[in-house]
Amino acid sequence: MTGQLLPKPLIGVSAVIFDDSGRVLLIKRGQAPAKGQWHAPGGKLEPGESMLAACEREVTEETGLSGLDVICLLAVVERQIDGFHYIIIDFLARLNQPDRDELSPVAGDDVVDARWVSEADLNTLEIAEGLMPILEKARLIVENKIPAGLYDQTGSGFDFIPRIDA
Repeated sequence: MTGQLLPKPLIGVSAVIFDDSGRVLLIKRGQAPAKGQWHAPGGKLEPGESMLAACEREVTEETGLSGLDVICLLAVVERQIDGFHYIIIDFLARLNQPDRDELSPVAGDDVVDARWVSEADLNTLEIAEGLMPILEKARLIVENKIPAGLYDQTGSGFDFIPRIDA
């Protein structure tokens, strides 16, 4: 160790959400880490908060959209960027509102933009490091209705394990 004080690792959550047209909900960060880059909506897990409650809260704070149904735990990534150290838990989710395709996100909290982004438009945005492969896998799961990821098999929202269909 060089005597440099390292940041304490923090837990973050995010939600990868597609609408029925195949667009993904993304936000443009307004502050560090990764200021100016596009991400799935999400943020820090607060003390005493469940991962799913944090995911719902962050989506609402950053986009104004609510009513989240988590499909599965999609990815766990570690990022050390801009003096931060995060373990980020990405969930695949959907909005549980019947008119979800008509809902327009509104940037809030520490976000400068929030929008539904088509697959074709992804290449026009500065996407956060490591997010594209996660979005690609999530799209395959959603479009092909492939059971993948880790699932909340008990409905408790606390334990995510593989679903094995025999």
